[in-house]
Amino acid sequence: MQLVILAAGMGSRFGGLKQMEPMDEFNNFLLDYSIYDAKRAGFDSVVFIIKKDFYEDFKNTIGKRAEKIIDVKYAFQDINDLPEGFVCPIGREKPWGTAHAIYAARDLIKEDFIIINGDDFYGQDAYRVAYEYLKSLPQNSVGKYANVAFKIVNTMTENGAVKRGVTFGNEKGFLTKLVESSVSKDGNGNIVCQPLDGSGAFNVQSDQLVSMNLFAFNVDLIKHLKEKFPLWLKANINVPKAEFLIPTVIDELVSEGKAELRLLATSSVWFGVTYKEDKPGVVKSLKALVDKGIYKPGLY
Repeated sequence: MQLVILAAGMGSRFGGLKQMEPMDEFNNFLLDYSIYDAKRAGFDSVVFIIKKDFYEDFKNTIGKRAEKIIDVKYAFQDINDLPEGFVCPIGREKPWGTAHAIYAARDLIKEDFIIINGDDFYGQDAYRVAYEYLKSLPQNSVGKYANVAFKIVNTMTENGAVKRGVTFGNEKGFLTKLVESSVSKDGNGNIVCQPLDGSGAFNVQSDQLVSMNLFAFNVDLIKHLKEKFPLWLKANINVPKAEFLIPTVIDELVSEGKAELRLLATSSVWFGVTYKEDKPGVVKSLKALVDKGIYKPGLY
């Protein structure tokens, strides 16, 4: 099974990979821990989706470390990588979104896979849950997708509001609704979710599950992306900031009866540097995990 890492935006956010700050004393990034955890869970290859401009920097830092333990491939997300008959509009600067990122790796994804964000720490249990789910499926399954969801309290920062996909499921454990929200705590410590669509705010309990963009897919998703991307472009190609997003694609496939999305809970604690003030806490948390023996010093 494959690990697919959405990392095309990393260089832009950090001003170039050379300027990325390591998160431990061995100069590892959060991404190094993700690859390590995925390999331990059972994934045997990784596809990095990056910008071609950052290939050399990426390969000479993260890539050369990952190559020691796992098969590595690279795909390049390019704003001009469009289906036949489409041309990127003049002035378009924003990438085409997460579904387009996966589309960029269409020739490299050959088996069931998971996707993760390149600059998030998901934790050992999250990869175990994802791997065991895919492994449990009958061979050549189609449309049996899953989202590894985190308890909201395990994804928050003390330094401000964060954006989270608040999930709701039915009694059988399948996703029925996902509300993209800005999440924060009020003065009484209550967790408040403000939907990004402008609808009314609501409170949730600390164990409310949220999506952190860790999805498990069968390889048939690639066929669906090839079919849906041209249709999406016909409607949105001239909208400057429109994005072809994976949650939207999944929602359409579920509505069409072509897929189902199971919610899988994990006990892992998510780390990320949403704010620069978050870094000391992330460094401290990783060191604590190393001190407990969950990770070897230096990983590799």
